[in-house]
Amino acid sequence: MKRVVHTCLKAGRLMLAGGSEMYRVEDTMRRIAVNAGIKEVNVFAMPTGLFVSLDDGECSTVTELETVKKRAINLELVDQVNEFSRDREFADKRIDLEELEEKLREIEENTPTFPLWLQVIGAGILSATLMVLFLDVYDWIDFPVAGLIGASGYLMDSWLKGHTKVRFLAEMIAAMEMGLLTIIINGIFPACNVNNILTGALMTLVPGLALTNALRDLFMGDWVSGIVRMCEAAMTAIALGGGVGIVIRFLGA
Repeated sequence: MKRVVHTCLKAGRLMLAGGSEMYRVEDTMRRIAVNAGIKEVNVFAMPTGLFVSLDDGECSTVTELETVKKRAINLELVDQVNEFSRDREFADKRIDLEELEEKLREIEENTPTFPLWLQVIGAGILSATLMVLFLDVYDWIDFPVAGLIGASGYLMDSWLKGHTKVRFLAEMIAAMEMGLLTIIINGIFPACNVNNILTGALMTLVPGLALTNALRDLFMGDWVSGIVRMCEAAMTAIALGGGVGIVIRFLGA
């Protein structure tokens, strides 16, 4: 029973760390427990914690809690763990619980991620193209500058998140850095449009997936996680807007 609980919690923690929706986390944990032969399974997932209670039908009950402190966006991790909830080998008893635990351990340690340099390049391309998409402005002066500012802001945000545990501080400082660089470039090249550049550059840090998952959780009836994630997305947006606003207020644009 305890091994089943630990396996369920590990799978749920990995999915939450990858940015999964709450209903998918609960469904994955429930499927693993049912396939392990547990008769009664109760699972409750929140963005910061997981609760599991298992009952084997013979007056034996195990209940455990695990907190989740680190969350990011890694859909490859979510997809691989989610596959195990529908793993026919485990359901048909061709592999046991220990082998399933080993697979989850391999996923946690070996799930591929893009190197930082490639993420920065992607952020630059995204910033430039989203400037055109949102503003419908094909300005070949602002286009490369938006890409440069977006890439630098993403790099600053990634570096700060590795050196501070204060939530939303990295986003605010990265936004301030983007605002400062944009104003400096505008001073050197007055033809650049500050509004166009910042609109595209800030899109790399906007919490789009968090907002989408918040709405999905609300639609599925997971009110606690939906409201928490909505507030988290709103605070991130406020941090971004506040960082740029501070720089523009004191330096002008």
